Amino acid sequence: MLKRPLGKTGWNVSVISFGAWNIGGQWGDVPEDVAIKTIQTAYDAGVNFFDTADAYGEPPGVSEELVAKALRPMREKVLVATKVGNFARRQKHALAYDTPLHVELCCDASLYRLKTDVIELYQCHVGNAPDYSVFLEAFENLKKRGKIKHYGISTNDLAALKAFNRDGKCATIQLDYSLVNRAAEKELLPYCREHQIGVIVRGPLAQGICAGKFTRDTKFTDSVRAGWNEGPGREKYLKKLEAMDKVRFLGTPLRSLAQAALQFVISNPVVSCAIPGAKSPEQAKSNAAAGVAVMEPAEHQKVCAATTIA
Repeated sequence: MLKRPLGKTGWNVSVISFGAWNIGGQWGDVPEDVAIKTIQTAYDAGVNFFDTADAYGEPPGVSEELVAKALRPMREKVLVATKVGNFARRQKHALAYDTPLHVELCCDASLYRLKTDVIELYQCHVGNAPDYSVFLEAFENLKKRGKIKHYGISTNDLAALKAFNRDGKCATIQLDYSLVNRAAEKELLPYCREHQIGVIVRGPLAQGICAGKFTRDTKFTDSVRAGWNEGPGREKYLKKLEAMDKVRFLGTPLRSLAQAALQFVISNPVVSCAIPGAKSPEQAKSNAAAGVAVMEPAEHQKVCAATTIA
């Protein structure tokens, strides 16, 4: 597994890391023993960075609890990241987050669920707030108390990133980037390179589209992708399917389309790591296998010629 620096943190993270959204039940049922085995398989395959959020799972918090159970035997050997700002939003009972105390109390709750004394990376889960003062004040307080080590933001909005990084202390950004969504290459990734902000790529498989197994007839029953069945969500889904059709040549007997999609993402030198999700040990192992190499320059150029940045 290749490793890269994660921004200003001083850590080297596996280029293929682990996103724990999928295992919490929102993407379909995953038995607890399977979820735990999936996380541990990722670790055995070389993954050392695991990302979750207090809002992930049915009910919220389940993902953090599963991460804690799975990583307990190797907790001192891994880095754990979680996020704050969306707890209970799906249940229509989100906190206002209008005081640092809301953020700090959520951190205490995450520490409890994660069964840890410190969270290596704490991220703001609000991607377009008009003012980040509450979060930034809370994060600084939490750092002084030793409850978190570094903090960052999850957003695809350059203005939001600049506002969050107003003091130059943003360690990381978590952003959406994939074969079928290269928009981050325009402004976000150059800004991150200039300001030494670690880039964690969520959605490197575009929520499964880049695995190449979905068609126009696919019906989605999970709560995350149900919006792809009709309306504006359907239009975006079909557009991404069309984009994926242009790069199906990437799949070979020695490399799946999903692995090729992951290698495309980590071939960008600004990217620190990608955090694909997995719902089975087999998926986790396959994802991690993509982290042994990046694309050859000629192949990368071919892919860029076949896709668009916008």
